Amino acid sequence: MSPSIQLLKNRYLKNIKENPDLYIGIELEFPIVHVNGQATDIEVSKDLMRFLVNALNLEVEKEDQEGNPIQLVEPKSQDRILFEVSYTTLEFAFGRAQKIQEVQGRFETYMKVIQEKLGEKDHAIQGWGIHPNWNQNDNQPVAYPRYQMLMDYLHMGNRQERANLHDFPQYGAFICGSQVQLDVSTANYLRVINAFTQIEAAKAFLFANSEFSGADWDTQISRDIFWEESMHGIYPENVGVNAKLFKDEDDFFDYLDHSAIFTAERDGETYYFSPIRARDYLATEEVSAYTLNGKETLLVPHENDFQTHRSYQYQDLTTRGTVEFRSVCTQPLDRTFASAAFHLGLLVNLDKLETYLETAPFFEHFGRDYKSLRRQFSQKQLLDEETAGIVQFSKDLLAIAEQGLEMRGQQETTYLEPLKEKLTL
Repeated sequence: MSPSIQLLKNRYLKNIKENPDLYIGIELEFPIVHVNGQATDIEVSKDLMRFLVNALNLEVEKEDQEGNPIQLVEPKSQDRILFEVSYTTLEFAFGRAQKIQEVQGRFETYMKVIQEKLGEKDHAIQGWGIHPNWNQNDNQPVAYPRYQMLMDYLHMGNRQERANLHDFPQYGAFICGSQVQLDVSTANYLRVINAFTQIEAAKAFLFANSEFSGADWDTQISRDIFWEESMHGIYPENVGVNAKLFKDEDDFFDYLDHSAIFTAERDGETYYFSPIRARDYLATEEVSAYTLNGKETLLVPHENDFQTHRSYQYQDLTTRGTVEFRSVCTQPLDRTFASAAFHLGLLVNLDKLETYLETAPFFEHFGRDYKSLRRQFSQKQLLDEETAGIVQFSKDLLAIAEQGLEMRGQQETTYLEPLKEKLTL
């Protein structure tokens, strides 16, 4: 086994259990919007965070370089409220829960206070996958090394000779997603990744909510293009829908070995550099890297640099013994938890899902290029034949998800109602 694969296995397999309890981890990102269509006032955002410390009895976990709180934690639940990349995006990263209602209850408590406070200054949290006023906003990163590094790294695209990168390296400041993490086991994590890779077309149809006004892209999910045609997508294995299903663990880690390393830390300083495949990293004698103030220096690659490895696949094996599903746009506020319920139900009913996918009529008709199917079914206009195919596929998946939630017996099927409504329109 190559040293890089060994390091990746150490990083990603160490916390997977044989028989874990099933917990739900939900992360929700929302744009902070000026309701009159103007740019978000980032002083209003910063003031909100200071206010929430006392209003919700939260503790400050991280501050920016000016001493503004940028990440708050609720000690008991371990819920976190933070800025995600920019001061115009607020993220809720909930502590793990046993059922969705627990998260919803806490979310509604936080939102009541937040919306009231923002409303005093004509601002609000809104349910969009793209900040509606992205082109007017101050899209600077939060003054914190990780976010500054990410933004600087994305701006390296301007210096790439490759011509197929988009012109919006600041996109990290204005795209918003809805992620769910679910516990997986040593026996099922690859099955989960493979099964969910196959349903990205249906997820594109059900959850598209990031149409972009800044470019002539025929998609309702611009976040896919933002990710895949940026520095993150220089190596296609690094982002998006997996290009194939994995035969076994070695096959999966060989794929991960093709993903990118683009950042390292030395003596408390954060560096970034043109992406290098994990498999080639340790054999590289030295790397031309940049500090956050743009100073160029030479780094010698080190095994410890794998500790910050992060790929951005839509079915992402995390270091916490979970698979994170990261392909869903932030949803309208009245369907915030539909995505979590959909994923949870399908995971619980994994055997049935796999059996269905083996012979699903949808694939007989449209093929099994999962990456291009997602792009095809997120187009703004579908042919009648495409609509009929994707609606039936989605209905079948929804029925499997609903059955999975019923098996749990936690009254979570109500969260699927907005999806059912969408499919009957």
